[in-house]
Amino acid sequence: MTSEKVTIRGEGGMERLRSSTSECRHLAQGCTCLRGLRQTDYPPPHSGCTNRSPLPPPQARERRGKACGDKGTTEDPLTEGSGTIRASAKMWPSDGQADIMYTFWNSVTQILSMEFQKATSASSFLKQTLEGEYPKLLRLYNELWKRLQQYSASIQGALASSGGLDLPMELPASDVESQSLFIQAKQDYDPEKALKDSLQPYEAAYLSKSLSRLFDPINLVFPQGGRNPPSTDELESIIKTIASELNVASVDPILTLAVAKNAAKTIQLFCVKSEQLLCTQGDASQVIGPLTDGQRRNVAVVNSLYKLQLAVGKVISGMTSFPAAAEQSLTSALEPLLLSVSDSVEAIIITMHQEDFSGDYFRHFQCLDFIYDNTEAIAQRAIELFVRNASLLRPLGEGGKMRLAADFAQMELAVAPLCRRVSDLGKAYRLLRSFRPLLFQTSEHIASSQAVGDLIPYSTILHFLFTRAPPELKSPHQRAEWSIARYSQWLDDHPSEKDRLTLIR
Repeated sequence: MTSEKVTIRGEGGMERLRSSTSECRHLAQGCTCLRGLRQTDYPPPHSGCTNRSPLPPPQARERRGKACGDKGTTEDPLTEGSGTIRASAKMWPSDGQADIMYTFWNSVTQILSMEFQKATSASSFLKQTLEGEYPKLLRLYNELWKRLQQYSASIQGALASSGGLDLPMELPASDVESQSLFIQAKQDYDPEKALKDSLQPYEAAYLSKSLSRLFDPINLVFPQGGRNPPSTDELESIIKTIASELNVASVDPILTLAVAKNAAKTIQLFCVKSEQLLCTQGDASQVIGPLTDGQRRNVAVVNSLYKLQLAVGKVISGMTSFPAAAEQSLTSALEPLLLSVSDSVEAIIITMHQEDFSGDYFRHFQCLDFIYDNTEAIAQRAIELFVRNASLLRPLGEGGKMRLAADFAQMELAVAPLCRRVSDLGKAYRLLRSFRPLLFQTSEHIASSQAVGDLIPYSTILHFLFTRAPPELKSPHQRAEWSIARYSQWLDDHPSEKDRLTLIR
C-alpha cells in the first residue's frame, strides 16, 4: 500500500481525516470479517445451539432425581448450579412439548438482523461489501446451517438409542427421526428461512445490482437509433455476463432461481430490442426479386436470436427449446415472409407454373430446424393446391397429360428445399405421388384405385373425372359461375368432405 503526504489545515480537515480513516477501517473490518468467518467454527450461534439442545421435561428430571436419592430437588446433576433448569421450566408448555429452541433461535435471528442493521448504518462501506459479496455471505450461512443440521442428526440418533429416556412424555421415541430437535413445538416455523431472512435487505440489493449488470451489455449493443443486430463478439459478451451471474449464484438454489429470473428478463429485453430492428414494411415480404435491405436485416436479427438461443442452451443445461420470448421474436420476424411465400405459391400454382422459393430467401438463415418447421407447412400447402388445380384443369388432352405429369415431377423437386426430406411431408407427399399415375388410367381404374378415399379425397377424384366429361357436364365451379381462385378459397373454408360432396352433387 502506498501512502501520500497530505497537509491538513484546521479542525475541519482533521475531522475529515478522522472520518475517512474510520470508514476505511470499517471497510477493512468488513472484508476481514467475511474472510475470517470461513475459517471459524461459528462459536456464538453454533455453541449456543449445542448448549441449548432440548432438555427432558421437569417430571422426568424429578423422577431421575428421586432415583438418585435427592427427593427434595428437581435439579439435574448435569446442569446443577447453572440456572438452566429454572429458565427452561418457564419455556416448557403444559403439554410437555419443548419450544426452548424456538425461543432461542427466534432470538438469535432477531439479534443478527439488528446487529447487521446497526453495522451497515454506521458504515456505508460495510453495507456495500455485504451487498456486493452477498453470495459469499450466504454461503457462510449455508455452512452454518449444515453444521447445525449435523448436530441435530447426532442428537436424534443419541436419543433414539437411549430408548427415549430424555424425550418428553408425550413424544414417542419412534417420532424422533421425523422431527427436528431444534424446533419441536412450532411445526409452521422454518428455522432455515428465519436465519436467511436476516440477510433479506442484502439479497434484494444484490439482485438489483445483478439485474443492472445483466442489462448493461444489452443496452450497450443496442444503441439509440441503431439498425444492426449485435455482432458475434457482442453476443459472447452478453452470454459471459449471464454465465458469470449464474455461476456466482450457484452457492444457493433459491439465489440461483432468483438470478435465473433476472437472466430471463435479460433475454426478454434482448428480444424486445431485436424486434424493434425488424422491417415489417412491404419490402420485407416480397419474394419475386432479390433480397431487399429490410429482408437482409431481418435475416441478421433472426440469426442473432438463434445464436443467443444456442449460447443460452450451453449455459443452462437441460434447455431443449427456445426461450418463449426468443421464439416469439423469431416467429414475428419470419411471419411476414412466410405468409407472403404461401400467398405467392398459391398465386403461381393457379397458373400452373413452378418457382423455387427457398434458394434466395431461406438459405441465409442459420436456424435450419426452426425454418424447416415453418417451411414444411408451406410445402404441404403447395402440394395440396397443386393437386387441387391439376384436378380442375379442363380440357385435358394427351399432350396436356404429359405436360402435367412432368409438372408433378418438377413439383416434387420444387418443394424439396423447403423440407429436410420430401418424405417428411407425410400425407401431402403421398397424395402427390399417388395422383400422378391416375393421369393415364381409365375412369374405371380410377374409381377402383385403392388410393381413392384414403390418400386422395373423393372430392378431388370427382373434380378430375369432370375434366374427362363432355363440355355439357360442367365442373362445380363452372356451374356456380365462380373463378378458380374463388372456388379454391371456398374449398379452404370448407375442409369437410361432406360439405364439398354436397356442393358437387
